[in-house]
Amino acid sequence: MKDNALIDLFLNELWLEKGLSDNTIQSYRLDLTALSDWSAKQTLSLIEVDAVHLQQFLGERVDKGYKATSTARLLSAMRKLFQYLYREQYRQDDPSAVLSSPKLPSRLPKYLSEEQVGDLLDCPCTDEPLELRDKAMLELLYATGLRVTELVSLTMDSISLQQGVVRVIGKGNKERIVPMGEEAAYWVNQFVLYGRPMLLNGQSSDVVFPSKRAVQMTRQTFWHRIKHYAILAEINTESLSPHVLRHAFATHLVNHGADLRVVQMLLGHSDLSTTQIYTHVAKERLKRLHEKFHPRG
Repeated sequence: MKDNALIDLFLNELWLEKGLSDNTIQSYRLDLTALSDWSAKQTLSLIEVDAVHLQQFLGERVDKGYKATSTARLLSAMRKLFQYLYREQYRQDDPSAVLSSPKLPSRLPKYLSEEQVGDLLDCPCTDEPLELRDKAMLELLYATGLRVTELVSLTMDSISLQQGVVRVIGKGNKERIVPMGEEAAYWVNQFVLYGRPMLLNGQSSDVVFPSKRAVQMTRQTFWHRIKHYAILAEINTESLSPHVLRHAFATHLVNHGADLRVVQMLLGHSDLSTTQIYTHVAKERLKRLHEKFHPRG
C-alpha cells in the first residue's frame, strides 16, 4: 500500500478514536507527509524505514534549524503512526520505539497585564458593526478563556444571554459550560441586536460572530484582528500569541486567588498538570513584585 494511503488510514483512525480537531489532524498530515517524502528520496516506504533511518531524518531536521518543539510534535506523530502500523500488522516492528524525545525548554505562556488587556478591549470602535463584533469577541474571549477555534465556531444555540453562559464543544468533543460575566454578556447582546443583522445583511447563518461575507470567521482572520488592536493599544505584538487572552484569563484568575481546579474546568483541560503552568506565571509575577518592593528583595 502506498504511503499516502497508509497516512490517510491512520489519520482517519486517529480522528475516530481521539476526536482530534481538524487543525491537529492537518498538522499530523504535514509532519507525516514530510517523513514520507524524505523516505521516498531514500527509495524507501513507511513500511521499510527502520530506526536508523528515522534518526537520520530527525538529525537532518536539527541540522536545518527546526525548533525542538517542532521536532517533538513530529516525533509524536511518527510514534502514533508506527504504533498503528504495527498494531494493524502492516509492519512487524515499531522503529520509533527506540527514539528519544528532544529536550524542550520550559516556556511560560506569553503574558499581558490586566492594564494591557483593558487597553486592548477598549480599542474597537463600537459604532461600527465589524468593530462591535470584535469588541464582543474580545470581551467574551477574555471573560471565558475560550480557545480561538471555539470562539469563531460558536453558534446561536450555544449561548444563553439570559443565563449568562456559553456551551462549548472543546478538544475530544468534550462539552463544558462557561459563565461569560456581565460585561461580556452585555457586549455580545449589543452585537446580536445591532451589529450581527448588519453583517448578515439578510442572509441566514447560525454563527454568532459572522465575517463580512456572512460566513464563519477563520482563526487566522481573528488573530489578525487581535494584532490590529494590539498595535492601536501600543502593545508589542511580539508578546502576543493567538491564545493571548486565554492565557491572560487563566493567569489573572490565578493571580486573584482562583482555585486551580476551577480554572482547569473553565479552560477545558483534561489534565491538571496542563493548568499548573499558570501558577508558575503567578509565581513569576510575585517574584518580580518582591524584587521591586521588598526592602531586601
